[in-house]
Amino acid sequence: MLSVSDSAREAVADVPDGATVLIGGFGTAGQPVELIEALVDGGATDLTVVNNNAGNGESGLAALIAAGRVRKIICSFPRQHDSHYFDARYRAGEIELELVPQGNLAERIRAAGAGIGAFFTPTGYGTQLAEGREVREIDGRHFVLEYPIRGDYALVKAHRADEVGNLTYRKTARNFGPIMAAAATTTIVQVHELVPVGGIDPEVVVTPGIYVDRVLVVPTEATPPPEEGQ
Repeated sequence: MLSVSDSAREAVADVPDGATVLIGGFGTAGQPVELIEALVDGGATDLTVVNNNAGNGESGLAALIAAGRVRKIICSFPRQHDSHYFDARYRAGEIELELVPQGNLAERIRAAGAGIGAFFTPTGYGTQLAEGREVREIDGRHFVLEYPIRGDYALVKAHRADEVGNLTYRKTARNFGPIMAAAATTTIVQVHELVPVGGIDPEVVVTPGIYVDRVLVVPTEATPPPEEGQ
């Protein structure tokens, strides 16, 4: 049963210390900033965070890292010009990094949601990223065994939800949201708009409501036009 939270703090209130949290977003695109900052305020610590990046600037995931709440981050792109909080904590030995090629990261998350036990991929073979992993030759090509990444919680940003949790996204803000929603035990989504059942054309639903547990409405001053077909 979908629940609608009254506040971001309420939406993430039960995230415990030590949880694995999948956080959508590609840089700032699609990052659920309000949910992340409520997680900062809530005090959960010793977190393992899965995200494409390792925080940008001062807000969102960067603020969670700056607060010392992240024990480990699993990502594909940890360093950029404004990832100074991650850089400082990593150099000080205060945060663990698991570096995963971007396609492997997406597929490991997708595999968790699809119920796949493991898969072989050629990406990473012959590099340090494959050290200690099982390798198999298939049709004359070498592959590395990868395991799914599951989350206790997923924090996702979408554009619109209906009252049973079906979601649509805005363009590239879609990125990791759909696969993370399917790969977590509890999925919490912030949206710009909540509409009645039937308010979203079934043909444009990206994430079915069966994967969504909680919704928080964070309206914008100017809501973008609806996706084509709505």
